[in-house]
Amino acid sequence: MQHKWIAILDFGSQYTQLIARRVREQHVYSEIIRFDTSADTLRERRPAGIVLSGGPNSVFEEGAPLCDPAIFDLGIPVLGI
Repeated sequence: MQHKWIAILDFGSQYTQLIARRVREQHVYSEIIRFDTSADTLRERRPAGIVLSGGPNSVFEEGAPLCDPAIFDLGIPVLGI
């Protein structure tokens, strides 16, 4: 049986560790992973939810880090911070 877990995609936010700690305080395992983790990898690992940590860059800046857009088609709840 696979345990439920939350994937936290780290975009470089200073709060990423705090987000993970808060999720774990709710007795839910969370794992901080790279922002560029592929949708295929997440599909295989089957998280119950995905948190986008945010980061120091504006999403409108040239070269801003982006996640795999296919993540939004996985049918997994996504929370962007």
